[in-house]
Amino acid sequence: MKIVSLVLFLFCSGCAAMDAGLQPASGGSGVPGRAAYIDTVTGMEFTAVPGGCFLMGDVLDIGDSYERPVHEVCLSELRIGTYEVTQAQWQRVMGDNPSRFKSCGQYCPVENVSYSDVQGFIEKLNAQSGRNYRLPTEAEWEYACRGGGKPQKFCGGEDVEDVAWYAANSFSSPQPVGQKRPNGLGIYDMSGNVSEWVQDYMYNYLPNKADNPTGPSAGTFHIVRGGAWDVTADATRSSYRNYVASESRKSDLGFRLVAPLAP
Repeated sequence: MKIVSLVLFLFCSGCAAMDAGLQPASGGSGVPGRAAYIDTVTGMEFTAVPGGCFLMGDVLDIGDSYERPVHEVCLSELRIGTYEVTQAQWQRVMGDNPSRFKSCGQYCPVENVSYSDVQGFIEKLNAQSGRNYRLPTEAEWEYACRGGGKPQKFCGGEDVEDVAWYAANSFSSPQPVGQKRPNGLGIYDMSGNVSEWVQDYMYNYLPNKADNPTGPSAGTFHIVRGGAWDVTADATRSSYRNYVASESRKSDLGFRLVAPLAP
């Protein structure tokens, strides 16, 4: 019984914020002095990411051509989801669960949702919460992944096993959120569990400096970032990018949100 209790305690310590209300959570972001915020409807936790400038793209010169040219990007402060949106959180807002891996459980990331499905979720959540949640931009996603733009191979360090569920260790399935080591800001699963929709339509990087870039205003494909339970370690790198038709639904593709700064 002591072993079981310890396991439950360790798991819940990674997911405790999911059942809380919208309020500062002491130390919940994993960064001293930076409070997490909790959504009242779903219990989603958000980690504060300080604004700043960084070099976006293949800074380690180990990636593909569409991860270049490396270019300077400056971003405002944001709050990004500490975890990927879970099946339970989707169910709470939408009243159903579209995931193919329902057997994984309520704390597993929701997947099998298109970009349009995600926008429907956001619209309902905003109506229920009175907030203005959205998907992160690609630049915000990479900046947060790399702990404020650090030149890291993976989202949180140099060892993929520490931070990501991917083909070699996932048991052919997504896993409950928050089980691997977080990155330096206290954010989980950005290198791998499910890949994540971001706001931007697909585009090629430009060499010029950009402030809070949002990508093109229209397109057929949206960018997805982060590795997934069924990809190689190379596809979990922090600068790796891919694109998917906006109406596609895939069992290895989910999302996390950005919260407005006002409490």
